[in-house]
Amino acid sequence: MYLSVQTCLLLLLLHTLTLAVVATRERRNVLLIMADDLRPSLGCYGDTVAKTPNIDQLASKSQVYLNAYAQQAVCGPSRTSMLTSRRPDTTRLYDFNSYWRVHAGNYTTLPQHFKSAGYFTMSVGKVFHPGISSNYSDDYPYSWSIPAYHPASFKFEKEKLCKGEDGKLHANLLCAVNVTEQPGGILPDMESAGEAVRLLKSRTNSDRPFFLAVGFHKPHIPFRIPQEYLSLYPVDQMTLAPNPNVPKLLPPVAYNPWVDVRRRDDVQKLNISFPYGPIPKDFQLRIRQHYYAAVSYMDAQVGQLLSALDELGLADSTMVVFASDHSWSLGEHGEWAKYSNFDVATRVPLMFHVPGVTAVRRRLEGSTFPFIDVFRQSELNFKNDKVIRNVVELVDVFPTISYMAGLRAPKPCPDVSFQVELCTEGNNLAYTFRHRERRKDEEAVSFSQYPRPADAPQLDSDLPDLEDIKVMGYSLRSWDYRYTLWLGFNPKTFQVNVSDVHAGELYMLGDDPSQDNNIYDEFDHSVMMRKMINQPHTVSVQMRMKLQLLYLTAGMKSRRKAW
Repeated sequence: MYLSVQTCLLLLLLHTLTLAVVATRERRNVLLIMADDLRPSLGCYGDTVAKTPNIDQLASKSQVYLNAYAQQAVCGPSRTSMLTSRRPDTTRLYDFNSYWRVHAGNYTTLPQHFKSAGYFTMSVGKVFHPGISSNYSDDYPYSWSIPAYHPASFKFEKEKLCKGEDGKLHANLLCAVNVTEQPGGILPDMESAGEAVRLLKSRTNSDRPFFLAVGFHKPHIPFRIPQEYLSLYPVDQMTLAPNPNVPKLLPPVAYNPWVDVRRRDDVQKLNISFPYGPIPKDFQLRIRQHYYAAVSYMDAQVGQLLSALDELGLADSTMVVFASDHSWSLGEHGEWAKYSNFDVATRVPLMFHVPGVTAVRRRLEGSTFPFIDVFRQSELNFKNDKVIRNVVELVDVFPTISYMAGLRAPKPCPDVSFQVELCTEGNNLAYTFRHRERRKDEEAVSFSQYPRPADAPQLDSDLPDLEDIKVMGYSLRSWDYRYTLWLGFNPKTFQVNVSDVHAGELYMLGDDPSQDNNIYDEFDHSVMMRKMINQPHTVSVQMRMKLQLLYLTAGMKSRRKAW
């Protein structure tokens, strides 16, 4: 009798331990929300102009990374890089004209990793960049369990649907509209939000975990948005960029002439000289007004999606990740749009909401994500308790989502990884959820890059085709510095010539956070370059630049901001 009781107790203990292990390893659903061309113009990032209550509410229950950077400031290459966790030199995608599985390597993507682990994977809106760069299928069926959804109304995005001052329709940059007068009486992001909610509803009774990626098009140009959002930002209350002039020591190769903005009908009427001619100040204010209005419109779509997650009873079992593919200049350095290596083009919002980790809902609490109508509750204030200020990158997203959702994170890639299907060139940020950030990490860096067809701005400087790339700008961002080298590049061999330096930039961020004062030419680079040239050819550009920056800054008088 005694033995049987002891045995029963042992079995009960083993059963309890098994349940505990299963519970801790239980896989979370994933909702990945991507914005397009979104800089950190959000209340939760300290922007006092922005009215973004729904994203701010998400941030208050998330871990927020204040210094996250994209690997290339243009849609296709950035999204492919983030979703494969490989840098553009590994995907070999610098434009929109190739598919990485054919052109570089058969790399496993983030959603594919979840699909292979048994998840039901779904894509709505702009997740991969559509077209050649995702095989005209958004990488279906590799990445998705069902074909990707694109809103039908997006086909009108570049049509002449913007009513001008002359009463006629134009293809304008500034395009606030009466939605009821638009084709179908709807806009693309509204359609995407509706489809995403429908897909969430379809998963409520399934035991199979899901991975849903939702890509909103705004605030990408044109600013075709509901006209009522302009009322949130009266133009007479808008201000110009604090540094609206082209820096005197900016190398011409570094300048982006914002050709896509120039091509819009309303901008063409301004007759702005190419490449440096400034936009009239009154029109600059209207661009900034429309950009912020587009951000608030996108915020409302995010709010609809999150409130549906709540109402469907999925909030407690779903990790929510919010990010952007890159940023967008609003007149800083005399530049507009993306297409550069500056912070205003590469720094992005990034936040992870992990139920039970970044936020714990108490028994008597109501909804996790109630929808907030910005027109009625625009003055709400949310507190961010969990912020990371050290530098991170979008290539870190893949391994971090995987680990935090309960999957095995990809292992670090070898130096040459074209034949390796699953690995990461980023870092697993899971440790940042476990340990409070106590100090700045001077070793943490991000790398961005941007191609150019020539040393001076020309019509294809922003988006050169691969065959036309002559110079590659590699940029290292640390806590204290932004260091950029513009190096000769061979598009046929994908080789960079580290001894062929076309220009350089070095900014001390403690004194110059806006990156206006280039001090690169204050140094003699000859000794350093000889040392770099003598490095083995297997040493990566990124490692060379880290060594160069250490050499440049050794003994430099400290002018750094205190922690």
